[in-house]
Amino acid sequence: MEAIELPAEANPLTPANLFNVLTRAVSTHQQQVQTGAQQLQAWEAERGYYCMLQNVFIDKSLPLEIRYLAIIQLKNGIDKYWRKHALNSIHKEDKAIIRSQSLESGVSEPDQRLALQNALVISKIVRYDYPTEWPDVISSMIVFLRKSSQDPKPNPIYLPRTLLILLHIIKELTKVRLQKSRANLQLIAPEILNAIGQVYVDKVQGWKAFLEGGGEDEGGAIEDIEQSLLAIRVIRRLLTAGYEFPNRGKDVREFWIILRTHFGYFLDVVMREPQILSDEVQRLVENHLIQIAKLHLNMARGNATAFALLPDSVALLRAYWGLISKFGETFGSKTAITSLRRKPLNAEKERGDDTPILERLCLKGLLLLRACVKMVFYPAQSIRYRHAEEKDEQRDAKEMLKTQLLTDDLVREIVEVVVTRFFVFRGRDLQEWQEEPEEWERTEEGEGDAWEFAVRPCCEKLFLELVINHKDLLIPPLLSVFASVSTPEVENIIFKDSVYTAIGLSAPVLYNHLDFDSFLASTLVAEVQKKQPGYNILRRRIAVLIGQWVTVKIASSSRVAVYQIFQHILDKDDPLNDLVVRITAGKQFKNAIDDWDFEIDRFVPYLPGTLGRIMSLIEEVELTETKMALLDVVSVIVGRLGQHVSPYVEQIISMLPPLWAQAGEEHLLKQSILTIFIKLVESMGVESQQFHSLVLPLIKMTLEPGSETQVYLLEDALDLWEAILKRASSPPPTDLLSLAPYVFPIFETGTLTLRKALSIVESYILLAPTEMLSNQMRGVMFTSFASIFGTLKPEANGIVAHLVEIVVRAADSLGGEQAVEIVGSGLVESGFLAKLHIGLRGSWEAHQTTGPKSKHPPIDGVVETDYFNVLARLALTSTRIFVTVLQAVETSLGQSFEGTMEWLLTEWFSHFGNIGHPIQRKLNCMALTRLLETNQKWILGRMQDLMTVWTDVLIEVVDNGVDCLVWSSERHAGHDDMETPEDARLRELTITDATRKINVKDFIKHHLQQAIMNCGGQEAFHSEWLINVDRDVVNDFSKLDIF
Repeated sequence: MEAIELPAEANPLTPANLFNVLTRAVSTHQQQVQTGAQQLQAWEAERGYYCMLQNVFIDKSLPLEIRYLAIIQLKNGIDKYWRKHALNSIHKEDKAIIRSQSLESGVSEPDQRLALQNALVISKIVRYDYPTEWPDVISSMIVFLRKSSQDPKPNPIYLPRTLLILLHIIKELTKVRLQKSRANLQLIAPEILNAIGQVYVDKVQGWKAFLEGGGEDEGGAIEDIEQSLLAIRVIRRLLTAGYEFPNRGKDVREFWIILRTHFGYFLDVVMREPQILSDEVQRLVENHLIQIAKLHLNMARGNATAFALLPDSVALLRAYWGLISKFGETFGSKTAITSLRRKPLNAEKERGDDTPILERLCLKGLLLLRACVKMVFYPAQSIRYRHAEEKDEQRDAKEMLKTQLLTDDLVREIVEVVVTRFFVFRGRDLQEWQEEPEEWERTEEGEGDAWEFAVRPCCEKLFLELVINHKDLLIPPLLSVFASVSTPEVENIIFKDSVYTAIGLSAPVLYNHLDFDSFLASTLVAEVQKKQPGYNILRRRIAVLIGQWVTVKIASSSRVAVYQIFQHILDKDDPLNDLVVRITAGKQFKNAIDDWDFEIDRFVPYLPGTLGRIMSLIEEVELTETKMALLDVVSVIVGRLGQHVSPYVEQIISMLPPLWAQAGEEHLLKQSILTIFIKLVESMGVESQQFHSLVLPLIKMTLEPGSETQVYLLEDALDLWEAILKRASSPPPTDLLSLAPYVFPIFETGTLTLRKALSIVESYILLAPTEMLSNQMRGVMFTSFASIFGTLKPEANGIVAHLVEIVVRAADSLGGEQAVEIVGSGLVESGFLAKLHIGLRGSWEAHQTTGPKSKHPPIDGVVETDYFNVLARLALTSTRIFVTVLQAVETSLGQSFEGTMEWLLTEWFSHFGNIGHPIQRKLNCMALTRLLETNQKWILGRMQDLMTVWTDVLIEVVDNGVDCLVWSSERHAGHDDMETPEDARLRELTITDATRKINVKDFIKHHLQQAIMNCGGQEAFHSEWLINVDRDVVNDFSKLDIF
């Protein structure tokens, strides 16, 4: 009978219960695992839980899998709850218990996996608690270290476990960027280096003596090698992060010399022929070399000045170059594959840890040389204050590298070796070209930081920086070697490929020294047509070379030859155009057309063939990354051609649905397909409606609630949707209108897509105002607006307010005052106007307070302007509706209308000076003016405020009686040939706006005269309302020839 599972709250935390739950959690039965995990999660907030977990880990009598789960849970809990201010943080006393037991249990743990997890636990605690809560942790580790290394009869696992814990402590401390934490590390670094450095030296001497003199204790020698490897891993991080100025520390300088000596010895040991070491020992010694090389590289990158000033750094760099040069002698030949490997490896294993040690060290050396070049020519900038000594050191280091390392002779030698040896393809490269063409091409492209992990791409980076910074020195020999191979008669394909590589990389430097147009016409056109075996290598290089030069310097007359070359090497029927050649040509063709000097007319004759071959290639390739890159090329072609692409649209479109179906869960590929659809819609304009039936279902599928694709494709789908709406003609098709309801749920997904969703709503309102204001859509739209209004950043909030203004204007245009009244009621019912009222009321109340107890307004000044713009649009459309909707809002909030108008107008007039845009100032001025139609005392009593606003606005926008904001008939007629249907709709919206049609001076004059008449004439108006206005205000207003 199975044990009854108690709910979490009925299962108290006890050692026995914890053991039982951990047992269930490591069970093979899924149900038990699930209930165990739930119970463990429920206990996370209980005091003593993590101490009990540690006790389970410490108890070596328990099964390993239970102890392992316990330490994992403890490690995860430290991540989540160790911080003082974390929710349900671990109690202070529990922390003390965990700290007190962690070191002793860690150094005595026999299982490697458990020891590693415990080391991670300790390192995370140290990061949080050192030195404040756990000041003696480092000194305790040093005691363990010395005891385990000096005790005559030590526990054999003490030293490796102590080194493991120290390694992870130092790794964790070096991640911290706070200056205080770095200073703490720097305080303890010398003591740690002294202790662990001695361990390293002793262990190396031990296994070195075994290797040189022979011995019987091979197991002890391997233990020594493993322990010295752990020690050097700690030392590497300590030297690079534990010292602000490593070059000034005597202990660092001494240890640097020791490591330099060891580096030479280790290299000699691993390179001996025949191999004298077992595979395991060989691997461990090689890892020592890699750790020392990483130290050199990390120091050069993180503290270049210190690296240069440490003992014999220039000699070290030259030694690295000697190693690189030696490796280059066999890099491009078959011997490079056989002599540097101890056993044959297949193509998959030729990367990573199975790369020959010499190649790995040469790669580190190349990166090291590049770091030094960057230090000399691109020194890191810092805003940190530097003392004179530090500045002098940086200057001396830069000068030393420039004069003693980067001499003219060495720079010439580096470039020569790089071009003649490392730019050359190896047999391994050509074999992979044949066996895995797509994967090989993707690797060769080396995007991002991939160049750091392969010799040839790294050489390309080093070569380019040397050429850029040593132009006068390197341009003549480059041109000389180029001249020796730049004729069709020279058929040394491999060497020519390496030279062309150099010329392509040097394009930004050579463009004024090499006539590429002549070279293209006289050599490349001929070479690309040669049929001899091996010329596929050169065809690929020619595609890359043209792609590099076409963006730098090429004559317009040469572009025809460029298009012909690409069309030729994209031809699948030519056997020399293998998959690598065609993929490279397809990708590089993007540079040929995505260029400032691109001319459509020159390219159009070659469009059908080139486009067709690229699309066929997309169907042929298998890697998603390759398909995406080629789709991007098609997208660029469509974008550059614009309407010229019309004859080929069906050809492009026919390819996309099968690709979409093949993509499956490859959402990045689907994004590329949507991008092409966007480009097609933008290029085709109104004519793009012919393939709405194809793209609208894709958009709908992405927008469906709960759609799995929404996370990946929403942004691209919205871009496509927006592009379609902007180019849709009126009346819109039914299937496009049916998508409108899907836009409002997007408001809830967050700010990343909200702005695009609001833009789509605007497009729908402009395109189909009748449908958007229908009973089915109006309420949903206003409710959605109300849900986000006032909660957004000012810019986004302004867009929502602008949309409401457009809705009011659309209603007025469609159905006059009756339609606007329906819209007003909808704004009240949705709560939109109530939120607006609350925001304005809060601002008014805040502005009534001053001094220390003054309140901060709940809405920003820009947002307040948006609020008043909505009210102004309602008032300008109909004062009756304005009054009606405000009365409805006040009723719902339990406030009086008259009282509201008092504070509202006070705030409105007070805020008027903060309205910056002239159009918005005019809008609010006209709205406030039109309120005179109500003939109510709450507006007539504001005559001084009104006259002040009138005077300001008239002076600003009226010149010699002409309202400068009113558009002329000539401006009404003007439009751009590239204008989309939505551009036309927006232009019409602007033209019909009252602020663009009505002369504000005439508007004010008319409404003021009407108000005077409603009051019983000039005399009654003066005695009742105007008498309360300041005489200076009246005089200023009278000068404007209105009153």
